[in-house]
Amino acid sequence: MNYIDLHCDALTSEGVFVVTKENLRRGGCLLQCFAAFIREREGRFARALALCDKFDKLCETEGYVPVRKFSDIRFGRINALLTVEEGGAIEGSLEKLEALYRRGVRMMTLTWNFQNEIGAPNAFGAPIEPQTGLTPFGKTAVERMRELGMLVDVSHGSDVLVKDVAAVMRGIPFVASHSNAREIFPHPRNLGDEQIRLIAESGGVVGLNFYDRFLGADRTADGQRQALLAHAEHIIKIGGEDVLALGSDFDGIPENPYLKDPACMPKFAEELKKKFGERVARKIASGNALRVLRVLK
Repeated sequence: MNYIDLHCDALTSEGVFVVTKENLRRGGCLLQCFAAFIREREGRFARALALCDKFDKLCETEGYVPVRKFSDIRFGRINALLTVEEGGAIEGSLEKLEALYRRGVRMMTLTWNFQNEIGAPNAFGAPIEPQTGLTPFGKTAVERMRELGMLVDVSHGSDVLVKDVAAVMRGIPFVASHSNAREIFPHPRNLGDEQIRLIAESGGVVGLNFYDRFLGADRTADGQRQALLAHAEHIIKIGGEDVLALGSDFDGIPENPYLKDPACMPKFAEELKKKFGERVARKIASGNALRVLRVLK
């Protein structure tokens, strides 16, 4: 069963990578999103451009198919989509947003773990109180992303930010590329039911995140397997079978004891088939994400 992964940090991780061509091939990857993750507080746009260059080189050396529009996707190949994690990369400038689009970026996570020009996150500790959402510039940036056909990603965003994005998008799909369900495990990085519902109502998807500290307290391999299925079941319960996708966060998280690398994806696909049946498992693995990727132009 082929799969699509909406988020990994292989472009910015150091040391031993798990997102390799061989692991993707063994796992049955149809499309891998590669995030240009901007941790820096200075020189953010320049760093993003450097990571765009790194993505181009990676596609060239590994033979990945770079995807800028839906029709670029080649079945039977490993496709690659360039994204940005942390909207501060555009430094409060629509011109820089458009420049990143021209460089091939087709999805942007609006915030990371701190406030930026676009809006507010759910902090890694407790949520920011009182919560805020999109800034005035953030609303303008999301409107421009909608016009360009760049996917808006609300992972890391505050609950209010998700509501604000839904209001701006007006039924156009947006995503949470790598997020789980707060009702199953109460971490602020996980989505509340209202946020899951808003994403589903837009026609968007939630990419299931493999970070053990977002999944549950039992960090054994079997505990993580059960937690992944519990989060998957709850997200489908709230948003329906069209809302769930995959967003591993490989190379941005410590090794999950159950899903260590992309080569492990076939065994997870089998668990999804047992839990939800083959039709829904295929939607989770790739079908739902493929539907959303049709907005790319």
